[in-house]
Amino acid sequence: MTATRATVTCPDCDRREAFDELGAARSFIERHRDETGHEATWELHRLDAGVERAGREAGVCGRSECTATDSPLYLGDP
Repeated sequence: MTATRATVTCPDCDRREAFDELGAARSFIERHRDETGHEATWELHRLDAGVERAGREAGVCGRSECTATDSPLYLGDP
């Protein structure tokens, strides 16, 4: 059984879909936007450890307490 990796939600039409693959979730968001003009959002449930670490080091969460400013991946202040 494959684990759910992302859940996509559209607040404009109360639609909610679960996906086992991130690519399928992203395609759904783009298709839904094209068809309806709605901005669906996604919640990512599980990423590989290296992806989570890279995101944390790059500061993508936007919180200074979880950003490694000495990392070569650090994006800098917005």
